[in-house]
Amino acid sequence: MSTKERPTLGGTRIKTRKRNIAAPLDPASFADAIAQIYIDHGGDLELIAKDVEASELDFSRYGETFFEVVYTGGRIQFGSTKPEEGERQPYCILNSEASREKILPYVLFIQKIIRRRPFMIKSLENVMQRLLQSLELYGQIDRLKLAIFTALTFSQKLSGLPPENIFSVLLKDSLVAKGTVLGFITDCFNEYLVENSFDDLIALLKRAKIEDRLLEFFPMQKRTMECFSEHFSKAGLIPLVEYNEKKVFDVKLKELRNYLADQFSEDVNMDELMESLKQRCKEASLPDAEVVRTVWEALMDAIQWSGKNQQQNVNLALRQVKTWGALLGSFTNTGKLELELIYTIQTYCYEDAKLMKLFPEIIRALYEKDVLAEDTILFWFKKGSNPKGRQIFVKGLEPFVKWLEEAEEED
Repeated sequence: MSTKERPTLGGTRIKTRKRNIAAPLDPASFADAIAQIYIDHGGDLELIAKDVEASELDFSRYGETFFEVVYTGGRIQFGSTKPEEGERQPYCILNSEASREKILPYVLFIQKIIRRRPFMIKSLENVMQRLLQSLELYGQIDRLKLAIFTALTFSQKLSGLPPENIFSVLLKDSLVAKGTVLGFITDCFNEYLVENSFDDLIALLKRAKIEDRLLEFFPMQKRTMECFSEHFSKAGLIPLVEYNEKKVFDVKLKELRNYLADQFSEDVNMDELMESLKQRCKEASLPDAEVVRTVWEALMDAIQWSGKNQQQNVNLALRQVKTWGALLGSFTNTGKLELELIYTIQTYCYEDAKLMKLFPEIIRALYEKDVLAEDTILFWFKKGSNPKGRQIFVKGLEPFVKWLEEAEEED
């Protein structure tokens, strides 16, 4: 056997191949270590935070295990509230009192940990999702604690926690059907409003993308506006009831406006359109004043404005008013509604500079179509209360008003 060494190239280094050495997966030991830190410091969160920050435990791998210990005192079996074997610590969120004062320190503690280890926000999100998906397995008091914690988490603006991913898991059929979710979000909203305004709550619901889905948190048999109003009124959330009613109302008006837009683009019978429109407004319980404003806006939206050509704009607007004026007239059957129409036209012309000179022409056209009465026009001219562009519009209408007064004297 030859003992000669193998030839090598001078000046080269032989690289040793590194092995991929994987650390053993041992979440149980990690959970025991965290629980022991809690026990050693008797639940003092300041001291616990210092030890956690100084430790060399693998939080990137066992972040979810860490938050399980913070919430429940130890590891929990997936899909249940039963504990896994191992060390348990009694100073957890679910062992605290169901009050803001007792739970807020845990939120601040988690906030401090995440500031040092931002990557753990995803682990917190995953654990919160699992706990909320298991709400039905917890008692009413524990659900209240979770609601308080969730509200405080967003109230304290825990960096990076997406409300959409937290609240969306609550729309689980089994949770919704039993009313579990409805009670949870009610407690959560009330707690959030302790230190935040109602506008802040609406902003949170928008970020969570549930602002328009609140009715989905009600069991199917109670998914009505009446049940919505009754439930949240009893819970002291009357502003939420009023806000939702306005949202529903705005949706109805938008649907009406879209319906009219479709009708204006077709060759429809005026009488049939009037009847259909009145029926829709009755079913939607829309007040006549809102209908008058909506019909006017829909009429103007249907015009293809010609830009800077003022005379052409006047002609287009007048043609639209004369064509569809009877539709407006079917809803202006009182002096008060006629005045509401004038205010609507006044505001509309004021908000678009190119339409400022249109106002007197439109008023005259509506008078000729018997939509506006002489008395209403004179009342607006002398005592109208809408200040938007009033001086300009009054001056523009002077010749027509003078003509009306002279005609009245002759009569």
